[in-house]
Amino acid sequence: MLWIEPKDGKDAQESKDLRETIYRKHLRDCIITEAVFSDGTEMFLSPSEPKPGDELTIRIRTAMENTDKVVLVANGKEYTMEQARQDALFDYYQKTIKTPKEKLNYYFILQRNGQICYYCRIGVRDRETCEKYPFFVLPGFSTPKWAKGAVMYQIFVDRFCNGDTENDVLPNEYYYLNDYVGPTPKWRQDPAATMEIREFFGGDLAGILKKLDYLQELGVEVLYLNPIFVSPSNHKYDTQDYDNIDPHYGVIVNDEGELLEKGETDNAKATRYRTRVSDPANLEASNRLFATLTEELHKRGMRIILDGVFNHCGSFNKWLDREGIYKGVQGYPDGAYASADSPYRSFFCFEEEAWPDNPHYAGWWNHPTLPKLNYEESPKLEKYILGVAKKWIEKPYGIDGWRLDVAADLGRTAEYNHKFWKKFRKAVKETNPEAIILAEHYGDPHDWLQGDEWDSVMNYDAFMEPVTWFLTGMEKHSYESNDALYCNYEHFAGSMNHYMTRFSTPSLQVAMNQLSNHDHSRFMTRTNRKVGRSVTHGPQAANEGIHPAVMREAVVMQFTWPGAPTIYYGDEVGMCGWTDPDNRRSYPWGFEDKALFRFHKEIIRLHKSYEALRTGSVVLLTGGNGILSYGRFDCDDKFVVIVNNNYYATEAVIPAWKTGIVENEPVCSLLHTDEYGYGFDATIYYLHDGMLRIPMQPYSAVVLKSIANLF
Repeated sequence: MLWIEPKDGKDAQESKDLRETIYRKHLRDCIITEAVFSDGTEMFLSPSEPKPGDELTIRIRTAMENTDKVVLVANGKEYTMEQARQDALFDYYQKTIKTPKEKLNYYFILQRNGQICYYCRIGVRDRETCEKYPFFVLPGFSTPKWAKGAVMYQIFVDRFCNGDTENDVLPNEYYYLNDYVGPTPKWRQDPAATMEIREFFGGDLAGILKKLDYLQELGVEVLYLNPIFVSPSNHKYDTQDYDNIDPHYGVIVNDEGELLEKGETDNAKATRYRTRVSDPANLEASNRLFATLTEELHKRGMRIILDGVFNHCGSFNKWLDREGIYKGVQGYPDGAYASADSPYRSFFCFEEEAWPDNPHYAGWWNHPTLPKLNYEESPKLEKYILGVAKKWIEKPYGIDGWRLDVAADLGRTAEYNHKFWKKFRKAVKETNPEAIILAEHYGDPHDWLQGDEWDSVMNYDAFMEPVTWFLTGMEKHSYESNDALYCNYEHFAGSMNHYMTRFSTPSLQVAMNQLSNHDHSRFMTRTNRKVGRSVTHGPQAANEGIHPAVMREAVVMQFTWPGAPTIYYGDEVGMCGWTDPDNRRSYPWGFEDKALFRFHKEIIRLHKSYEALRTGSVVLLTGGNGILSYGRFDCDDKFVVIVNNNYYATEAVIPAWKTGIVENEPVCSLLHTDEYGYGFDATIYYLHDGMLRIPMQPYSAVVLKSIANLF
């Protein structure tokens, strides 16, 4: 262990005396705004998820002996706060009030010798800004404890692991989007640049079961599966049957019927496919296999979230049945495409009376293969989908929550959209209060995060995008680059400060923090800083010029930033890929970057070891010129995270005192990364005048922790 000794003896005392003299002469009469801090974590708000009528204690931190008066402004009413305690650096003020029935907005007023400043969610600002960006509490709203800071793992099922070759899609099994579907010749091949939705690699639920030991070794706590219900595509965002798991992912018991002859495009004649997806024995066996998966996950202390695509379905859907898959099959009424008398006619928006075979229905983004669901005019449809939401949460399946695809698009009006999600939340939470509701959303999610709709979102604005711009200068699809945002700490800090205010703290703590997913380019590919996609450059170009050291920087941030760090399958072993569809490559079993896998294991272990890294406060410390730093802390632990995204070594000078670390507290590096890999050589540092001075190698990151109780 390398030791960096603190100052001691006469020199140390003289230094301390000098600092105190400077403080008395120059700072005492000013409010030290950098010391002021509050947030919605348990340390500053207790209980952090109050119910109406609860006694609620709100706290704020200021520099020691630096304020004459602190006032809490809560829903427009002013309360004088009392000093509750003092430590070596700070005073803590608090006020206990009764939690109202409705939303509570609050901010603070600090006074010192005639100086007045206002403090809100984005820091010290003027009063008008504080009223715009207040702290807020949603009485009665909580997010599941298990999901706060949970390590999640997203699986695109067809590309993860083929555990049962008997359920593989067959050549010419059916016709979709102007061509025949079929299996890929080999597992490890690049997806087609266009229309690869007809290519099936064979991944399935049996494959996931086979790899549970691997996922548990990695440290995964929650699986998030892309859609697994009956569907004709490999991505399955075109749902065919919400009531059943696709037998191509499950179990095929009965496999009678014919494949399509070459030149035949009528799917009514695809009788092999019809049997596979409609035979009760196949559907029941597939659903049982899924129940087995959830049961095994729960035995291991793991959870599972499914992808719910409720804005639209697919043209193969049994309610529409444009393809004639279900025509004449016992138990399946005529679809709305074929008959005006279909019991499902109201489920879709038909624009003209043109039956039989009415093609005039509204499609999401005008895609005829993605018919928009017509909730406003069909209470029956609404009831059905709410039943689906409950069915998969109930036993025997027992899923632990939903990820909601394009959730803000559901319905035809904003009014109905919010009405539906309120009903959806009620249905889900009544079935299992501990189930999570996460939504895909681009843009400001604030209106849906008011405690009565979604729990949280896939965190693009307050994680993926700021991290991507800072570390790579790339847009998340790799469609564009922007050198002005590359290594731009001011943009990073400004984005985080603004977008994090759109979340309540309980929502922020469960937000899915991803570097990659099925819609965007792989982060590893973004590190090459090339603009393009597979159709323009070819898949191999996505692997060229990549920068694993930058990937490690990103992973450090992913597992030390507030939220639920969510790995997109294969990111942990260095998978590359342009945006959709190249980001959906098959998992490279036997060809993994094992060093990167081990690194993920270690950072996950670190993340799970300290509550401060899961639910603690975050404070931006300093940054600029390719450096950024922040602190995570709670009542028990204090962390400092530093990233140097430069091509050269430098010294980072960090105001670590903002986390509560004092001069005589040892600070130990727990993990570091650089261009050559990562390590755990525990170097001990001490603050000097409140600052940490840390040598940083090119493209490096370090996680440091106060170890005040070491001796």
